[in-house]
Amino acid sequence: MFTHVCTACAKRQLIFPSQVTAVAESERGPVATFTCWCGAEQSALYTLAPAKPAKVVLAA
Repeated sequence: MFTHVCTACAKRQLIFPSQVTAVAESERGPVATFTCWCGAEQSALYTLAPAKPAKVVLAA
């Protein structure tokens, strides 16, 4: 699951695995092709964001 800003409807949408129709290799890495909630076919480079350590603030 990932978020994507659609080039057709300009909305940031949550994309579920069931919406992905293909995955292909490119020079930059795997590209997922999927159908936006508005019905437009879209593609996006599929990357895993590195885990960010949680910032902990201690109060005395």
